[in-house]
Amino acid sequence: MTARRGRTLLVVTVAAVVLVALGLALRPTDRPAPVAAGSTASPTPAPNDGPSVIVPGRPGESAVARPAAEVRDTASPSYNSLDVWFVRMMIPHHEQALAMAELAEGRAASPQIRAVADRIRGAQRPEIGMMRGWLSARGLPAEVPGHDHGTMRGMQSPEAIRRLADARGADFDRLFVQLMTAHHQGAVTMATDLLKVGVDQQLDEFANSVATEQAVEIDRMRELI
Repeated sequence: MTARRGRTLLVVTVAAVVLVALGLALRPTDRPAPVAAGSTASPTPAPNDGPSVIVPGRPGESAVARPAAEVRDTASPSYNSLDVWFVRMMIPHHEQALAMAELAEGRAASPQIRAVADRIRGAQRPEIGMMRGWLSARGLPAEVPGHDHGTMRGMQSPEAIRRLADARGADFDRLFVQLMTAHHQGAVTMATDLLKVGVDQQLDEFANSVATEQAVEIDRMRELI
């Protein structure tokens, strides 16, 4: 091979390499890669234009962003029908306790009985306001048309309330403790039942408070007689 032929071959070779490199650089890159026959590969999903949601990771893992459509609402319901029923029943239950406590003024002989009545008024009147507010915040009526509240646990009959109103002195004290103890026992049962089936956190705390405090008052009243 002569020197001239060698130089010519080198020039041709370099030119071919440059053309190949230039062709690769100019090749379009937005075409999808071909899928071989029989392949099960899925096509690339289209970009999601919707908002993303930050999903907290498990302990030790970082949070990740996921399309909103992929994130399901797993939150528990804030309240259920049994929560609503409890509030609607406990309001008139508390109202009767207040009516009985009001009778102690001017009728009870024992200052301890009057003190118990004062504590009942001081605790249950604000609780009635709280329960009415709970219903109002959820657009729920407090009344239950056609329901006989006298069938609730611990509720006293109109005749029993009349006997209490007619009693005086030691007779009032004994009857007050008898009726209010049964009334409190009914409230404790209602509250304990809700703790088993309710889902509202506020009512769970309230029911626990009712069950605890009224159980303590029952013991106090029993000690008085």
